[in-house]
Amino acid sequence: MTEKIITGELKPGEKLVEHSFAEEYGTSRAPVREAIYLLAVEGLIERIPRKAAVVKKYTENEIYDLLEIRNMLESMAMDRMKKNGTDQGLLKEMNQLLKQMKKVEDVYSYTKLNHSFHMCLIKMSKSETIKSMYSRLGWPLLRIQSLSFSNEGNIEKSIAEHEIIIELLVEKKLTQLSIFLLKHNKDVISSVQKKLRS
Repeated sequence: MTEKIITGELKPGEKLVEHSFAEEYGTSRAPVREAIYLLAVEGLIERIPRKAAVVKKYTENEIYDLLEIRNMLESMAMDRMKKNGTDQGLLKEMNQLLKQMKKVEDVYSYTKLNHSFHMCLIKMSKSETIKSMYSRLGWPLLRIQSLSFSNEGNIEKSIAEHEIIIELLVEKKLTQLSIFLLKHNKDVISSVQKKLRS
């Protein structure tokens, strides 16, 4: 169900019928009800009193707020990295994630790997507060990012830019990386705007 929401197969405002999903997944309605409850907590689903649960429709303001908060947290992480330096273990993990990103062909898998890649940057801040705040953006952020990656050519562009991010980290050019990362994230906002208005 999560994958269908993230990829847009289940559209914003679409009603979630428990027995239909129970049949599809070959289970009773209880686990489906539990999944719907958890997705509502995560912010992917809205529960309408005395009616059904529906896929949450984000307003443009909510979308831009989420992306701007992400940019702000990554910018804060970069400031901490300038003081603390880079983490070789996390850099190795980012290289592994990038290899996987080059192999996947579906938007959902790519979006999850992209999130893990950026989470490595957040972890390099060595700030539990920044990490906790970033984690709270959760599934809604992935849903919004998948909008961007579904635009033609954006995955290829993203891969090329992630290679540059790693290169700048290896070379310890953190001021240059801060500027590049800001542009990288602003491009996501532009891409989502384009998708919303098409």
